[in-house]
Amino acid sequence: MVLAVGEVAPEFTLSDQHGEELVLTEMLVDGPVALVFVPFAFSRICTGEFAELGDELAKFESHGVRLLGVSVDSVWTLRAWADQEGFDFSILSDFWPHGETARAYGAFVERTGAAARATVIIDQDRRVAASFETPVGEPRALAAYREALAALRS
Repeated sequence: MVLAVGEVAPEFTLSDQHGEELVLTEMLVDGPVALVFVPFAFSRICTGEFAELGDELAKFESHGVRLLGVSVDSVWTLRAWADQEGFDFSILSDFWPHGETARAYGAFVERTGAAARATVIIDQDRRVAASFETPVGEPRALAAYREALAALRS
């Protein structure tokens, strides 16, 4: 089960699709972070979700939130996917140790060896401000992101 609101978000260091190492506590200095876990790159639902979120990137930015995708795919796979689809946000590789960050966030499905379709929004105090998930075959609704972003201002 994905981390609940109020829990302390586990620290992590992951590389994005460009090979840049990103550290949670360093990113939180600039504002909240939205971690959007997806099972696999290049899959239809994951691609559709990231395309929708990319279209909504200005909304995240207007709330001071850094949008980050997270997948168990390799950096090279994520680079090819982001380049092909034109994603303008960082996608983090949780490839090795396989799914370690997803596990720490309660967003790993052992049966499939992939991340769950889960979202965790972390406030600057490193507490979970919002979290939600859907079954693997079901995309998350943009309304859930809008509610989570609005809750950050409360």
